[in-house]
Amino acid sequence: MSQTRNDTGKGKVPMMSVANRITELRREVERHMLLYYQLDSPEIGDQEYDALFAELVRLETEFPEYWTPDSPTHRVGAPPLKGFEQHRHRRPMLSLDNAFGAEELFAFDERLRRLLETDGPLEYVVELKYDGLSLALIYENGVLVTASTRGDGVTGEVVTANAKTVRTIPLRIDPAPAGRLEVRGEVVMLKETFAKLNQARAEQGLQIFANPRNAAAGGMRQLDSRLTAERELTFLPYGQADGERLARTQLETMARLAEMGFQIPRQPVVCLGPESVLTILREIEQMRPDLPFGIDGAVVKLNSFAQQDQAGETSRGPRYAIAYKFAAEQAFTLLREISVQVGRTGAVTPVAELEPVVVGGVTVSRATLHNYDDLERRDVRAGDTVIIRRAGDVIPEVVGAVLDKRPAGSERPIPPTHCPECQTPLDREDGMVVLRCPNRSCPAQVAAKIVHFASRSAMDIEGLGEKQILRFLDLGYLSDVASIYRLVDRREELINLDRMGAQSVENLLTAIEASRTQALERLIFGLGIRFVGDRTARDLARQFGTIEALAAAGVDALMATPEVGPRVASSIREWFEDAENQVLLARLKEFGVHPPQASDPAGDWFAGQTIVFTGTLEQLTRQQAEDLVIRNGGKASGSVSKQTTRVVAGPGAGSKLAKAETLGVPVWTEAEFLDSLPPELRPS
Repeated sequence: MSQTRNDTGKGKVPMMSVANRITELRREVERHMLLYYQLDSPEIGDQEYDALFAELVRLETEFPEYWTPDSPTHRVGAPPLKGFEQHRHRRPMLSLDNAFGAEELFAFDERLRRLLETDGPLEYVVELKYDGLSLALIYENGVLVTASTRGDGVTGEVVTANAKTVRTIPLRIDPAPAGRLEVRGEVVMLKETFAKLNQARAEQGLQIFANPRNAAAGGMRQLDSRLTAERELTFLPYGQADGERLARTQLETMARLAEMGFQIPRQPVVCLGPESVLTILREIEQMRPDLPFGIDGAVVKLNSFAQQDQAGETSRGPRYAIAYKFAAEQAFTLLREISVQVGRTGAVTPVAELEPVVVGGVTVSRATLHNYDDLERRDVRAGDTVIIRRAGDVIPEVVGAVLDKRPAGSERPIPPTHCPECQTPLDREDGMVVLRCPNRSCPAQVAAKIVHFASRSAMDIEGLGEKQILRFLDLGYLSDVASIYRLVDRREELINLDRMGAQSVENLLTAIEASRTQALERLIFGLGIRFVGDRTARDLARQFGTIEALAAAGVDALMATPEVGPRVASSIREWFEDAENQVLLARLKEFGVHPPQASDPAGDWFAGQTIVFTGTLEQLTRQQAEDLVIRNGGKASGSVSKQTTRVVAGPGAGSKLAKAETLGVPVWTEAEFLDSLPPELRPS
């Protein structure tokens, strides 16, 4: 007869079921820890692992009679690998509890205030939580003598020879404190390095790495340190663990480590109270995609070491710190099939149709596979378990397949020879990897062109989205871009359609009417000329003033436009020389699509200056700020170079800010930028 209990108010739980579940969870957690920490080949994403671990912690808390000293909740990492000398840490390398939202962060703050017996706000530091392999570096009188991994938190692996190949690990520190100093941090692989490594492995037919963390971990565990050196790893410190304290606070300690030669890409930010912490956490999450290395969250800890000592530690981790986890940017899922997509320029690309999975806080069911050459190189097949990556607003992509899970009998996908939409034989231009449908009347191309023309970044016709466009094409209401302006003749037909109605139709027709006089740069971008993005369209509008002048411009005149090279200039020229496109322009003009002439700069306040905006602006949108510079004689660029006059950086600024600092380009805040303007240019 099964026993039950109801101590928690959550209903009766069969005791035997609890015991079995705890045993099952321990086996699962141990197995995934082995795969993650030792074998560097995880089968599940961070969020799935965190959910298993959290469930185990909850059950052991509710049913303490099932607690055992060998539970994975009371240790961190995995045992050392055979083949390495073992190192016992003087101070255990503990793990951090996790917070996944504001509620858990505020609960952490409340616990600390109770522990410290204070009602006032606490001072925290917020640091990046590097996604790498934990490493402890021991210096004696300033000389590196031992480097060891976390291991099981008490005993790690000695990897000193490998650590010495990491160029960001100082072999000797200066100024050097007397005696022993232990610095702890993470070994990471930069995103750019990771991409090159995986490309090389795919070309060699080797299993690609799931993420930079696994590549870095595998690199540090090489028995031959020359192989470690080939990984081009980076060490990023997060604090001091042993030796006479360098300072009284975490912030001061990190400053001292920077003076000693350690690379610290972003100094901790000091915050007073959890509300301020949340603001910084949001900024860090925004900058995450632009960072050159991976992070999976941020660490929030008391700044004062005296308060840290007072708060103390548990057997598993410190009470004075918590890891605030962001939504995973990577996940594993099943690739159901590989479909084919035809774009507005005729490009035919493979697309992964996926078992839906949450990545970066968004449910993903489709992901790009780039092109068939890349698909062949990565060797991804239908039926594979694949790794999906999504960073910020970047389109989800398939990183690669988990080869050990590949089903028997799977076959490599065969590139199509004919367009899946119109059955036209496909072309491949010389020197290009993309297959292309040459039939410009292809239904898929026509639809994609209209979607692009009506999009927010182009003519901004609200109410004319992809689903509506496909519906109107099926009904024969649309045939090309210009036919948008004949929808006004179908007012009554539109009103009588299901899910439309008079008000929706009026809103749509009003948006179409407004688009007739959209800015020239929007029209140029909306035409869908190959290689012409919104920024190039803006430069072309400013350079030529009217669509007629642009249409008449030769290659040399086009190349006089900033950042327009031979390839872009030839593409523009070819587009305007094409007879069908000339008919399209004539029809647009006939329907009253006539943007106002792009005016000369209203002033010369920014004459000769190139300004880059990065991060989150609070008083202006990015578009407003760039327009302000352009209207007054300057250039707004999307990238930082030696020619950049100034960078205006808001919260969340990432790689562009770092590059500006490297090149010595002056950096302003948004407030400093606005203060520099004469009164007539400042936003009201």
